[in-house]
Amino acid sequence: MNLIKKHKIVFLILAVILAMAAVLLAYKLAVLKSPEKIIKQYMACIEEQDYEGMYEMLDQESQDKVTKKAFITRNQNIYEGIGAKNIEITTIEGQEKKDAVQYKTVMDSSAGKIRFPNEAVVHKEQGRYRITWNDGLIFPQLGSEDKVRVQAEKADRGTIYDRSGNVLAGKGTVAAVGLIPGKMSKDKTADLEKMAGLLDMAPADIEKKLNAKWVKPDLLVPIKKLKKINEASSSTVDLENARIQEELLKIPGVTIGDEESRVYPLGEKTAHLIGYVQGISAEELESRKDQGYDQYSVIGKSGLERLYEKRLHGQDGERIAIYNKNGSEKAVVGQRPKKDGEDIKLTIDSRLQAQLYDTYQADKSCSVVLNPKSGEVMALVSTPSYDSNDFVVGMSEKRWKQLNVDPNTPMYNRYKQIWSPGSALKPVVGAIGVGTGKLDPNGDLGHSGKSWQKDSSWGGYKVTTLHEYSGPANLENALIYSDNIYFAKAALKIGADTLTKQLAQAGFGQEIPFALDMTPSQYSNDQKPIEDEIQLADSGYGQGQVLVNPLHLASMYSAFSNQGSMIKPHLEQKEETAYWIENAFDSKAADLIQQDLEKVISDPNGTGHGAQLSKIKLAGKTGTAEIKASKEDTSGTELGWFCVFSPDKTKDNSLLMVTMVEDVKDRGGSGYVVQKSKDILEKFF
Repeated sequence: MNLIKKHKIVFLILAVILAMAAVLLAYKLAVLKSPEKIIKQYMACIEEQDYEGMYEMLDQESQDKVTKKAFITRNQNIYEGIGAKNIEITTIEGQEKKDAVQYKTVMDSSAGKIRFPNEAVVHKEQGRYRITWNDGLIFPQLGSEDKVRVQAEKADRGTIYDRSGNVLAGKGTVAAVGLIPGKMSKDKTADLEKMAGLLDMAPADIEKKLNAKWVKPDLLVPIKKLKKINEASSSTVDLENARIQEELLKIPGVTIGDEESRVYPLGEKTAHLIGYVQGISAEELESRKDQGYDQYSVIGKSGLERLYEKRLHGQDGERIAIYNKNGSEKAVVGQRPKKDGEDIKLTIDSRLQAQLYDTYQADKSCSVVLNPKSGEVMALVSTPSYDSNDFVVGMSEKRWKQLNVDPNTPMYNRYKQIWSPGSALKPVVGAIGVGTGKLDPNGDLGHSGKSWQKDSSWGGYKVTTLHEYSGPANLENALIYSDNIYFAKAALKIGADTLTKQLAQAGFGQEIPFALDMTPSQYSNDQKPIEDEIQLADSGYGQGQVLVNPLHLASMYSAFSNQGSMIKPHLEQKEETAYWIENAFDSKAADLIQQDLEKVISDPNGTGHGAQLSKIKLAGKTGTAEIKASKEDTSGTELGWFCVFSPDKTKDNSLLMVTMVEDVKDRGGSGYVVQKSKDILEKFF
């Protein structure tokens, strides 16, 4: 390209730019020659944050009264402080004043829509319209010495109640430990080391708080939160907390006061169920920035706190108000009322929940209690546990490590998992056999002593049982004496196809329809077909590859009180009674199993007889599941089960309790659970 052509292109580009500038200038001049248009242009500059452009539209007298810097600062602080956007101006028809433009303003703000009428003085100056400015152009009520304040109205997080209205998670107080620097002793280093030791903190972390820019000698510096002292408790943890706070108050400058916080009155007794809240993370805030959260929000991290987060989390309110120089409120410009989080009332019985925890707190266990007639879940307990309040006040690294290295795994929620049910599954297998016609409940399958195998094809493997008895080897006796051999034979009679089909019909392999996620039960690994006769025989008495979730097991047992239909468990009182699986078992078979389970408790030879109560009829089944690395393993451990219910109770006072305890070998097996369950049942009824 030669030089002449290049010059022509440059000239054309300059010509286009000049033409566009001329059009823009002509538009601006046109705007400035119309009172209505200059007001609209002035307001349009607000959204563009072009405060300098707004200042240029003022008349000379206004510019003489207010400097550009002061004008920009005033407008910027107010408009950006209230989050002004989507500003719309509508001029009012039939205006009477010659030098005034009357208009209506509608804008969005952090407190919602703001609407107001206003008036601007506009007059010609050097051939163009200019605006006479005063603070009332921002808001009509705003004077030059007034201030606009944005005030948040904090919404309350919803409270979680039990069935009787007792608080399980709600507003309470914690002990706020603070330090007044000016009141510290001369031996500051020693005091900080002592304080850090008591609070399980590093001295450098406390010094960092004291070195913040805002800190002054007479100001209280927040250091850490602790749980409130529970004077009614004699637990080791509560006594240690009281000792720590007593020692802290001996340090010069230390204060301990009350601070509002989310609290969990039952602490570790409901921790796995209720969960806890903590400060929102940056990632969580990013995904919820349009849902009323800010950097100071707390959010549910586990349990029902997390599950019901959308319902529990309230929406903060906001007020935009004008205050005069004396600090008195002059006018409310905009307001968005706060919306407190929803309160949630559970079916949980706090008394029963606490009893179960206290009974099994030294064990690795889980318990499920529900009303088999209504499906109301009255207790969900996993032991050992942790204290939800520790997360709210701020768990130390030392405590967090203790929880995670504890061999008893207190953070592990046992009732959500699946376990080998052992003999606790026998009533289910019996109901399947009778209901499908594969098993005659009165038929005698024959005694085989304490060990049995079908034939030599099983090699050295034999099914063993603990009890021998003289009566016929029928279904009733097999349940009373918990005869493994009978149910191994029964499973072979039922057949693998029928057994797996019926177990699937009873919810195996299905998601449990419950608020909290529960691991689905299985009859074989990866829900594969039962591979051989030994696995089938073992499945008949709850071993093999059968693993059952405790809540699912409770729902299956509910069928024995509901003519074969499995109740749908629920946690909220507003939920209505419904069945998870109708006709999961044949109704006559279910009734027969219930009668036999009553004898498991009432018969002196019954494995559950130790739980018998004098005034209340009970039905139930024990279970001892062997946990072995292989069929040949003789050093494995045992799980102890006890499933018990009140067959004659009405919908209002019926109860079904399923408890599993790990490591019961050499501790009485399932009998260990039976005796503890009796104590709970006596107090309940």
